[in-house]
Amino acid sequence: MDFLKIVKRRSFMNEAIYIALNVALAIALMFIIRVTGSLLPAFALVLLSKWRIFAVRLRFWFANIQTNLVSVIIDVSFVIFLYITNIANVGDSQIFIVQCLLSLLYIGWLLLLKPKSKRSYVVAQAGLALFAGIIAVYAMSYGWVASPVILITWLIGYASARHVLGSYDEESHVLLLSLAWSLVITEISWIAYHWTIAYRLPFITSILLPQVSIVILCLGFLSYKAYNSYYHHQKIRINDIILPLIFTVSIVGVLVLAFNSVSTVI
Repeated sequence: MDFLKIVKRRSFMNEAIYIALNVALAIALMFIIRVTGSLLPAFALVLLSKWRIFAVRLRFWFANIQTNLVSVIIDVSFVIFLYITNIANVGDSQIFIVQCLLSLLYIGWLLLLKPKSKRSYVVAQAGLALFAGIIAVYAMSYGWVASPVILITWLIGYASARHVLGSYDEESHVLLLSLAWSLVITEISWIAYHWTIAYRLPFITSILLPQVSIVILCLGFLSYKAYNSYYHHQKIRINDIILPLIFTVSIVGVLVLAFNSVSTVI
């Protein structure tokens, strides 16, 4: 009984330390952005927080990096959102409130969604990385040439697809399918680079929501449902994808036809 009590006490302590470190990371990133006004120190802290990726032999680094790409994308996106908010032309109190809200969302990711391994949670993790990553890229790339934008969006597409496909035990074409999806993302991103439309959010006006992020997220959801149907039935059943298809076509149609000139920034 004493042994069980010791184990429970240690488990509780480990859980408390885990929560404290993750909350401290979010607070530290916000503090760094507010004090320095620079992305580099915050990126350095994100890299430092990923020390376990490199705490193995060199030959395992590449595999560990691929496994943690989704997490890195969300971490970097969070830092970018903090930075964009920090340089917004609004009052400091409003900036602080928005950054606190972003930090709470990031803590929710770290403590509630990221540790989960059930497939539905894995899909949500990949979808969040895809959505947040695309928003962050287009928020920062308005003065960039096309090449880095295309390269980064390719990486985001590859990471999100690989993350989902890795949850299917018998899938033997993870690399091929991930590359195929990343190619689709690249083509869409190239078009969006030359024709970028973004929407102002009602409360966080400093962060613009690019239309392409919504389109890609909807297509990603449709692709997942199609693949999941094929994986379980060796064919894509219409009943499995009809609602996601209608939803995707409706959302994309409304965005393209109705909201291209309403409250947008080009």
